[in-house]
Amino acid sequence: MRVGDLSGDELVRTLAALANPHRLRVIAALFAGRQYVSELARELGISRPLLQVHLRKLEAVGLVTATSEISKDGRAMKFYELGTFELELTPAALAAAAASLADDEPGGSS
Repeated sequence: MRVGDLSGDELVRTLAALANPHRLRVIAALFAGRQYVSELARELGISRPLLQVHLRKLEAVGLVTATSEISKDGRAMKFYELGTFELELTPAALAAAAASLADDEPGGSS
């Protein structure tokens, strides 16, 4: 994913997903490679349920991907890793994204 490939609304959702310290820490932790949810929660010092909320937000906009595997003892394990993305924000990219916003009313809510 690249900024130029996103509609204005998709860019807004992506930036909103990144506008949280926990989610930025998740991205940083996954930069080292894929991780199991419990392992990631321990590393970040947050509960698994809270981590799942943040992971779902990041997954919804394509910044992370999830895969499920079955462990040797039969437990379902969910692993997360970074998706492929490059977000270079330039005035030109922002202007192009703004032109494609669904709500083109100044001061409108989204």
